[in-house]
Amino acid sequence: MSAVSHIKCPNCGVFNTNKENCTACGVLISHQKKRETRATTIKAKEIERVKEELEKLSLADRLKKHPFFLVKIAGWIVHSVWLVINIIGGLVAWFVAMVAAG
Repeated sequence: MSAVSHIKCPNCGVFNTNKENCTACGVLISHQKKRETRATTIKAKEIERVKEELEKLSLADRLKKHPFFLVKIAGWIVHSVWLVINIIGGLVAWFVAMVAAG
């Protein structure tokens, strides 16, 4: 014995029996199909969000996340060089400020 579903179309008000789309206007009325399409759109949005986050990463961060170990090592080297340059720049700025302060 199979279950019979009677669903009223929210768009036109026609009652449909065991249908995924309304027979009168063609609107999707199946709750399972609505859940599936909603899940696929949520997955697609999540994939787009992750892609945007990866695009925002700097070169060194993208290299550090690469699956190949030699590229990871190069990423860590680039990151370390950048960090050392920033520390030296900060120390030079501090020294100039101390000299100017007298």
